[in-house]
Amino acid sequence: MKRSMFVIGAVALFCSLSFAQRNFDTVVVRATKLSDAVWLLTGSGGNIGVCSGDDGTFIIDDQFAPLTEKIKAAIGEIEKVKAPIRFVINTHWHGDHTGGNENMGKDGAVIIAHDNVRKRMSEERFNEVAKTTIPGSPKVALPVVTFADDITLHFNGDDMLISHVNPAHTDGDAVIYFSKANIIHMGDVFFSGTYPFIDISSGGSINGMVTAVDKILPTIDDATQVIPGHGRVATKSDLRAYRDMLATIRDKVLVLVRKGKTLDEVKAEKPTKDFDNQWGGGFVNPDRFVETVYQSLAKK
Repeated sequence: MKRSMFVIGAVALFCSLSFAQRNFDTVVVRATKLSDAVWLLTGSGGNIGVCSGDDGTFIIDDQFAPLTEKIKAAIGEIEKVKAPIRFVINTHWHGDHTGGNENMGKDGAVIIAHDNVRKRMSEERFNEVAKTTIPGSPKVALPVVTFADDITLHFNGDDMLISHVNPAHTDGDAVIYFSKANIIHMGDVFFSGTYPFIDISSGGSINGMVTAVDKILPTIDDATQVIPGHGRVATKSDLRAYRDMLATIRDKVLVLVRKGKTLDEVKAEKPTKDFDNQWGGGFVNPDRFVETVYQSLAKK
């Protein structure tokens, strides 16, 4: 099957295979306050959630290793209690979300993630798309606490439900809901305003993405702040629009797959054309997203 250079590049991005080509010195880590105890940090890589208060600090994802000191400095400026980061929750295994694990683990943070995150990070993996071997992570970078379905963290006066969604972006996705602050961090199950990257080689699928969002939508309300893995903070309405976009494109591609169309023939049909103006401006362009959807459905 034909591969695009984008897919190879995307795998390199999310698995942090291209460290040497990055200039982290120019990255600025910025904090945005979302509630009394919750902040969003942006820099390079996945969006970081921060919860800080009387019990200390925990973070959701930790971007790339060279950014750890910048991340800690940013947290030091916003947190109420000057305390070490006690917990790190990984939303999935990709390097732009777990690259700082080793540094955080050496600082004493307890790393929490789904069972499959520890499994994938523990082992050397060969990515079929990129034709690249990804080494296993050192022990100190691995999740210490893992879960199969759900786990709850009671911290800083809130109850954070950490839930596994069936394979969507990967097979180890977790979303974190702050029940009192009414904020949800969705990791890369949700890309705000752009077509998503779906890691088929790590168990992800277009059907899983739709199913995951369908599971989440009834659990939040119009006031919920939705933190995506990438992009701006969104609303329930934004998430619903994202879900409808995914499902509509999936269904259009599926019809063509069932007719025996090749990838090039499916691309020529422009199944994303009604959505490209709104969703096609990210690093996953329309043709590349069609390729991902096609590959996902053709595997069935």
